[in-house]
Amino acid sequence: MFRKVLVANRGEIAVRVMRACEELNVGTVAVYSEADKDSGHVRYADEAYNIGPARAADSYLDHEAVIEAALKADADAIHPGYGFLAENAEFAAKVEAEDGLTWIGPSSDAMETLGEKTKARTVMNEADVPIVPGTTEPVTDPDEVKAFGDEHGYPIAIKAEGGGGGRGMKVVWDESEVEDQLESAQREGEAYFDNDSVYLERYLENPRHIEVQIVADQHGNVRHLGERDCSLQRRHQKVIEEGPSAALSDELREQIGDAARRGVAAADYTNAGTVEFLVEEDQSRDGLLGPETNFYFLEVNTRIQVEHCVTEQITGIDIVKRQIRVAAGEELDFEQSEVEIDGHAIEFRINAENAAEDFQPASGGSLTTYDPPGGVGVRLDDALRQGDELVTDYDSMIAKLIVWGEDRDECLERSLRALREYDIEGIPTIIPFHRLMLTDEAFVESRHTTKYLDEEMDPARIEEAQQQWGGDESTADGDDEEVVEREFTVEVNGKRFEVELEERGAPPIPTGGEANPSGPSPPAAAAGADDGEDDVELAGEGELVDAEMQGTILSVEVEEGDEVAAGDVLVVLEAMKMENDIVASSGGTVTKIAVEEGDSVDMGDSLVVLE
Repeated sequence: MFRKVLVANRGEIAVRVMRACEELNVGTVAVYSEADKDSGHVRYADEAYNIGPARAADSYLDHEAVIEAALKADADAIHPGYGFLAENAEFAAKVEAEDGLTWIGPSSDAMETLGEKTKARTVMNEADVPIVPGTTEPVTDPDEVKAFGDEHGYPIAIKAEGGGGGRGMKVVWDESEVEDQLESAQREGEAYFDNDSVYLERYLENPRHIEVQIVADQHGNVRHLGERDCSLQRRHQKVIEEGPSAALSDELREQIGDAARRGVAAADYTNAGTVEFLVEEDQSRDGLLGPETNFYFLEVNTRIQVEHCVTEQITGIDIVKRQIRVAAGEELDFEQSEVEIDGHAIEFRINAENAAEDFQPASGGSLTTYDPPGGVGVRLDDALRQGDELVTDYDSMIAKLIVWGEDRDECLERSLRALREYDIEGIPTIIPFHRLMLTDEAFVESRHTTKYLDEEMDPARIEEAQQQWGGDESTADGDDEEVVEREFTVEVNGKRFEVELEERGAPPIPTGGEANPSGPSPPAAAAGADDGEDDVELAGEGELVDAEMQGTILSVEVEEGDEVAAGDVLVVLEAMKMENDIVASSGGTVTKIAVEEGDSVDMGDSLVVLE
């Protein structure tokens, strides 16, 4: 077993992995960006290392910085969690090549094979796993898309090789959209995954999203741990996940589980992973979906999933601990026939978003109240504590509420109770939305598909829920008392040490060139703090076009001097793993552009001036 594991991630998943390590008597190392210097995963770890600025590309995605931290800490393994570098085969290969370091995950070769969707489709097809009609080679020419449409019809999904969760996917509804959507999918693939290769699939208009959790060891054993139903999605991003699916017959779930095992075995895959399928829903059905139902391979996620907790609750198997044991060379100690599904579990993603405002992420704030629920069958995965500042540089998920019941009815009832108990003030969350869904007929009857929220849900119902149960979302401090906290974080050769000198009502701590006789000087301000430079002065020069949310500039579509009309795209902004077109509200001339590709912006930042 390993002595010390570095967790190359942040937030709740980092804490989740560290807890598993702690139970295995393994030391833990956190890495953090300047934005995360006070985050929960840093508090939890045995030791922590600063790996760079807030921008993920300069910290959590910096291969060399993460590996250097592992070597400094004398760690003997790296666990990537999910997101960031978790599915990066190049990074996995670098860890594998480093003496004394073990990658806790599938091999880089398996990641490359299954991470690139065209290769994965080929493997699954050869393993007799049903696949959606599509291409097995990358597509680069719009004429190839048009030819596919002529053969298979529209709509067509154009998907980035390295994509997932809707990132890098564009839907072409007719031939006139081919060029624009192909370019957009390639651009997203390059921006998110450093890979602009795309492939085509027939777009299924009304599917359920069913995924199978698998674990495979280095001794040829492959097990699946049942399925999860992740059909409740918004713009291809999962919101609520549950297991087992309330829509599948036992015969169909057995077919899907066997297909997942065949595909994973054919890919020579080890460690944990998830095989995702699209199942064609028959909304006129009377009863469960039977064994004659069509299902198709979608993708393999070569990592732990956000929703792995659902499977843990219904099987009693700690998947993260299995990941660590498998990476250490241990053999799985249970047979497929010994995997039993007990009861029902649902996971609610607690995102810092306002569902009534098109799920807009919070731009800041602090947790003035944070009192999570408890009781029988309630699990909470988080890294936050009351008083913490919300970090908005990354995704908006702040916690996961997982609820178990003996059956789905009890699970729904218990979930409603737990959500009522969950008290968060200071920031908006989608808890009101979750409470609404537990009274929604389509969800309660499990007749929802991946399109339900985007195409059928009445937004007025979400607005009503937010008004009724939204609580206090004020981000104002509301505290006029001057407070001096003599709390220092000291970094020596990149390693983090805590020095607690907290004091209330004391005079301000001297700063500047004067030496501090009490100890080391405080560290530099976190990313996003005032650096003394004046903001770009744009006021009075014309109509300001501002960022509608925090995100990263993917592209600037205009140049100074361009004439634009109302509705023209000015800037493409990536936020919450989705492209957002920032358009002109009226016609005019572009007189100033305040951003460039790759810039990070906050909500309200000025992007373009029109005159």
